[in-house]
Amino acid sequence: MDTRKQAYEILCRVEKDNAYAGLLLRHVQADGRETAQITNLVYETLRNQILLEAQWQPYVQHKVRKETAVLLNLGACQLFFMDSVPAYAAINSTVSLAARKERGFVNAVLHKVQQAGLVLPADDFDHAGIRYSHPQWLLAMWKAHYGKEKALEIAKADQQASRVYGRINTLRHGEKLRSDSRCHFVNELSFTSDFPPAADQMLKEGTYVIQDVHSAMVPLLLDVHPGMKVLDVCAAPGTKTQEIAMLMKNRGQITACDLYPARCELIDELMKRTGVSIVKTVVHDGRTAWDEKQKFDRILLDAPCSGLGDLSHKPEIRYRVSPQSLDEIVQIQQEILDAMAPSLADGGILVYSTCTLNRKENEGQIHGFLKRHPEYHLLQEKTWFPGEGDGFYGAKLIKAEKRKRS
Repeated sequence: MDTRKQAYEILCRVEKDNAYAGLLLRHVQADGRETAQITNLVYETLRNQILLEAQWQPYVQHKVRKETAVLLNLGACQLFFMDSVPAYAAINSTVSLAARKERGFVNAVLHKVQQAGLVLPADDFDHAGIRYSHPQWLLAMWKAHYGKEKALEIAKADQQASRVYGRINTLRHGEKLRSDSRCHFVNELSFTSDFPPAADQMLKEGTYVIQDVHSAMVPLLLDVHPGMKVLDVCAAPGTKTQEIAMLMKNRGQITACDLYPARCELIDELMKRTGVSIVKTVVHDGRTAWDEKQKFDRILLDAPCSGLGDLSHKPEIRYRVSPQSLDEIVQIQQEILDAMAPSLADGGILVYSTCTLNRKENEGQIHGFLKRHPEYHLLQEKTWFPGEGDGFYGAKLIKAEKRKRS
């Protein structure tokens, strides 16, 4: 199999069709070694896209087609980030993928790039967008929200290959994995392992699920107990739903809703595989109020978000997001929060979470909600920055009982 051709085709789909690399890579038909090579090529090229473009753009005097830009990025990536690939192989294999009329052009540009060597910009914040392949406005926003050092730490973490974590499922005796020498636990629930999850029978049997270590922290904020009535809004694919059911020892009632039937089917499939019987899925737009007669002890609102905490897994997001798109998603989140607020029982807990790093979507969103809904009070909020896991935010709110409201 021509792994470079496969990587090129995936990168073209990402660039031209706004597809997601992770979804496309699931459908690669190759053995384990080849799949790993394709995955590495795709993600290294995407994570370093701005820096790679800076290597070849000085030698190009005209606008190039998207396919050609992808090729030049792919070739430069092999030259500078794939130590096992000889320079001649990186260039020749890339040229062979070019349209016949562009092969001479691609060949000439890549040879100039090779001769110049990797050119890094000044090591200061103003050039960090190029060095770490993040839009400069995004780094500036993180600097304003979290400080310069933290902004740079986030960008550096985004450039690293993301870790894959498992989270045990005690409903399928997942606790036995704690004594498995191949599993390296980072806390009571989450672990990394020496076996490939995709081919692992225990994953298929539901002994554990794939879930980021920081994602697994969010349901713990709910403080659920067996017998409770829980609403999980925007629940697909159901990983947090499953964790909630596990924490409830599969006793009680969980309503898990999402916007599309296909996404609800994903939840149903996961519940069946992991031995959960207390979840009912409902196709529902979270912006529409729930039946006010139906109250829940706990609500998890894992809101749709910009995904800025997940830029190692999904590096293409950084090139698609804009200040305007952030404002649009903030409005959607606000509508969902306001619609769900009446559905929590007095004394109940609502947890709002995102996988993004953006105060507008996180702290600012909760601050605005509390002003509009004085019956709610903030108990706890936490930001998990990327590094050991992905970036996440969680806020734990309590709804005051009527007799205690002023």
